[in-house]
Amino acid sequence: MPKPPQLTPEQRQAALDKAAEARRVRSDVKNRLKMGSITLPELLDRADADEIVAKIKVLAVLESLPGVGKVTARRTLEELGIAESRRLSGLGPQQRRSLLAAFS
Repeated sequence: MPKPPQLTPEQRQAALDKAAEARRVRSDVKNRLKMGSITLPELLDRADADEIVAKIKVLAVLESLPGVGKVTARRTLEELGIAESRRLSGLGPQQRRSLLAAFS
């Protein structure tokens, strides 16, 4: 098994800070989606511009929508032919349109 790269303490701390910021932003986006202060189309537009938001899994986004649970989210992804591991940045134009049609 390969060893992880050797980092200086400063590089390690910078990586930890960057990861913590990414988790905070993703959590904030999902909470705002759950509360209704941001819509799915707005989130997809933001994913085009924000690399951190673009790395959120589509399944996590759908589960954060009001009134959509784990079963509905998984079933919808299966019906639309979108893998559960797909991230927002990996959605094609047709997949985006079908998601918006299913949850508008």
